[in-house]
Amino acid sequence: MASSGTSSFQWRWDVFLSFRGEDTRFNFTDHLYSALTSRYIHTFRDDEGLERGGEIQPSLLKAIEDSMISVVVFSENYAHSKWCLDELEKIMQCSREKGQKVLPIFYHVDPSDVRKQTGSFGEAFARYGRYGNVTEERVLRWRAALSQAGGLAGWHVMHGYESQIIKVIVRRISKMLISRPELLFIGDNLVGINSRLEEMSSLLCMESNDVRMIGIHGIAGIGKTTLAKGIYNQIAHQFEGASFLSNVAEVKEHRGSLKLQRQLLADILGEKIARISNIDEGISLIKKTLCSRKVLIILDDVSALTQLEFLAGSRHWFGSGSRIIITSRNKHLLDVLEVDGLYEVQKLKSEEAFKLFSLYAFEADHDDGFWELSGRALNYCDGLPLAVKVVGGYLRNKTELEWEDELLKLTTVGQITVQYVLRLSYDRLEHTEKDLFLDIACFFRGKDSDSVGRILDSCNFSAIGMKVLKDCSFISILDNKIEMHGLMQQMEWEIIRRESPGQPGQRSRLWNPEDVHAVLTQKTGTKAIEGISFDVSASKEIQITSEALKKMTNLRLLRVYWDGLSSYDSNTVHLPEEFEFPSYELRYLHWDGWSLESLPSNFNGKKLVELSLKHSSLNHLWKGNKL
Repeated sequence: MASSGTSSFQWRWDVFLSFRGEDTRFNFTDHLYSALTSRYIHTFRDDEGLERGGEIQPSLLKAIEDSMISVVVFSENYAHSKWCLDELEKIMQCSREKGQKVLPIFYHVDPSDVRKQTGSFGEAFARYGRYGNVTEERVLRWRAALSQAGGLAGWHVMHGYESQIIKVIVRRISKMLISRPELLFIGDNLVGINSRLEEMSSLLCMESNDVRMIGIHGIAGIGKTTLAKGIYNQIAHQFEGASFLSNVAEVKEHRGSLKLQRQLLADILGEKIARISNIDEGISLIKKTLCSRKVLIILDDVSALTQLEFLAGSRHWFGSGSRIIITSRNKHLLDVLEVDGLYEVQKLKSEEAFKLFSLYAFEADHDDGFWELSGRALNYCDGLPLAVKVVGGYLRNKTELEWEDELLKLTTVGQITVQYVLRLSYDRLEHTEKDLFLDIACFFRGKDSDSVGRILDSCNFSAIGMKVLKDCSFISILDNKIEMHGLMQQMEWEIIRRESPGQPGQRSRLWNPEDVHAVLTQKTGTKAIEGISFDVSASKEIQITSEALKKMTNLRLLRVYWDGLSSYDSNTVHLPEEFEFPSYELRYLHWDGWSLESLPSNFNGKKLVELSLKHSSLNHLWKGNKL
């Protein structure tokens, strides 16, 4: 899915300061502002301090909207300023609608005077009534805002050292900023997402304290995940905790379910969760810790009810106001769940598809004169964002004749599918680019692009190949991490499976824990195998022998690892003392929990680029001298 506008709300300011200038501008508020900015807290203060006319300036209203926290300094003459009261009304509106945090400071005033509009606050309202220059409706809104703000927990500054109270306030704000959820990176060139976010807002009913489950469904590649990420970025700050669990459908085995339970708890509680021994224990912990918390949980790409039973089995597991959002290709599954709201992601409208296509094909929002050819390309893409991006990226920088040739090939099928477009684009890659893509899909999704670049460069895959994959929208580099759409990875996995459907030992790459376990225990590995990625946390206990790897003479990439969300178990993989494996072609060796005191006697590291042996028993790399 794609909106050239932002898809998520990002705060421009950490803090907005609301205060009466003549009371505190040059003393308390100034000291507070200095303390905040010295801690690199991005703080808005109206430095002009002039109440022009009686209407608050639009720029000031915008600053309030763009602030994560509003600090309101109530002082003796605060309510005598219509400007301040308008500010406060806007602040409380943002608190309700955007989840903005409001922290009141009662500076030499009684909080009950603010809450009940008595004392100097009552005098101000008596004057508004006496002179009749303010409408009754406006006065009622001000009173409501004061009553709400006056009832919030804050600080009462009457006696003592103000510098000490300011330190406490700044410490509290710093803690709030540190605990805010990190935004999810969605990507550039988004088109059409803002209108979909607006449509979703009515289903979310953020003003309701009910626990609501919302379903998002649509065909593969339509933009369900992108929309879900946009929702997360837009509303996560309004909850006591938030978690976005990706690719839930890929988790099938017992250990994978435990991994998701641990991630859910770690995301919301902000701490690493000790090992959960079984799913029932995980369910109990989720219910116990989250039943009184207002949380946002997004479960992305759910394909079966069993995947929900151990993560969000009931609305009663979560506190009032919680939102559980589920994306799935299966509408029936969401119907069975009896979700409170159901949203179907529609294909891109023609103008949206054209704009997105142009951004990828021409790196601009126009088509450089290829009107008719662009229209033909978009007809084949059928409004599917992923297909639009892949076809646009593939046609970029090609001549008109090359466009004609490529589009002619698309006419060989009647109804186009995303998978067909992906496979067609993949088949057009050079041989080395295909190998590069297969390596990334099996071993390096989510890994540091610089490190991966060095490893794959040693395999004679040039950096140009990585750029080609990026330009064709096969991969993206987000925060220096290599990412790809799940459909891309599934396509690559299927390509490798088809190399030898019934015999994984004859395939070029192994990544499925069951396949790896079978090949190693049955000793069916061959020289066809170039890479192994073995998640031992998802496997049964195993004894790996020299015989099991003996025939893998073309092994370039070997990764034996334990997923980072569970405690390492040294009893899962056993190696004999004289263990050896072919290493002449090895560029990358990552082995968590290497149980021997040195690398094998036959180890040859001439081509090795990266070595990682965490949790190992290694005392020395090898016996004797080696290059």
